[in-house]
Amino acid sequence: MKEKSSVIIAGAGGIAEALAIILAEWSPKPLKLYIGNRTLEKAERLVAWVKEGCTKKADIQAFHLPEQAPYPEAIHPVFEKAAILLDCLPGGEAPRMAQIAKDYQMHYANLTEYVQETEQIMELAKDAEKAFVLQTGLAPGFINVLAHGLFQDFCRKYEVSQVNDVIMRVGALTEHAVPPAYYGFTWSPVGVATEYLKPAIVIRNKQKASLPALSERQLIRINGIAYEEDLTSGGAADLPDALAGRVTTLDYKTLRYPGHYGWIAAQVDQIGAGNNEIALLQAEMEAVIPHLEDDLVIVYAAVQGIDRHGTLRREEKAYTVYPSMVGKHRLRAIQTTTAGPIAEVALMLLGKHNYKGVVLQSMIEPGVFLGGEIIEAIYR
Repeated sequence: MKEKSSVIIAGAGGIAEALAIILAEWSPKPLKLYIGNRTLEKAERLVAWVKEGCTKKADIQAFHLPEQAPYPEAIHPVFEKAAILLDCLPGGEAPRMAQIAKDYQMHYANLTEYVQETEQIMELAKDAEKAFVLQTGLAPGFINVLAHGLFQDFCRKYEVSQVNDVIMRVGALTEHAVPPAYYGFTWSPVGVATEYLKPAIVIRNKQKASLPALSERQLIRINGIAYEEDLTSGGAADLPDALAGRVTTLDYKTLRYPGHYGWIAAQVDQIGAGNNEIALLQAEMEAVIPHLEDDLVIVYAAVQGIDRHGTLRREEKAYTVYPSMVGKHRLRAIQTTTAGPIAEVALMLLGKHNYKGVVLQSMIEPGVFLGGEIIEAIYR
């Protein structure tokens, strides 16, 4: 029998630990958390870490989640009890986790921007009675709901149905940046290399289009600070489909400190096109770019268009998120901004919201999501 407040978190890495402590500490109602990982000891360490850092009594336990079926009998009671599966595993595992959720009548939510795996899940879940919320991290994820909410507000406020521009910008950065790369890793190096090389989906002239990553570098100032922005893959989620015909230009770009994209362009030119270009770019970056714990996340969204009187208008939101305390633990900014949206979605699915089947970012109600307790706690 399903326990309405039981949640499986698949994975035991940095985002999974952030998700677990956020749900244990900030959920307005008590939850039963199950942490599944291919290495049971790692899941058990995460459980101990959450219990140590939570100011409430954390109802949380670890279980062994093998890398492939068939699954041992001991796992089935966990699958049968849980109401939702939150997937924090690498993107390649997403279809397998989604299949478990469907087989055991669980809601499902994930973080991955992987296109092929997302398409597989969309096919799997098209007739599902439970919700399958896809790409619900930071970018794709939060930035898309924020931008879509701004678009809806703009249209209502200025009594229009179309706009000129929808702008989405996110940067996971460090406090300081030094040459030659002007960057520090705060999340997955392979993820960075992938978004720099895979094509970006945009809207141009009101039509969905594909453009090469890193092909539209520009300078932007947010809160008076200069950044460079450029097209990267994955961050636009489904908004190019949802808003085609109503928006002249829409794109997602990643923010970096000036100088970084010039260095990356030199590495890409040196590597050349080929089957291993992502791995080669990752290796070049890791040879020069350090990993740092002190980070910050910049989020910027804007909508620009003509109001019904013919005046050019612009509505925008900007946030800077720093590391923060959740319970007794200090989380990096990339942890809270990535885990927070999927945690908020979990609370929505466990509450009174009747989502089912495939749920993409344009389908999430911005007012409810952005006004949720977890999102409010992160973005103030």
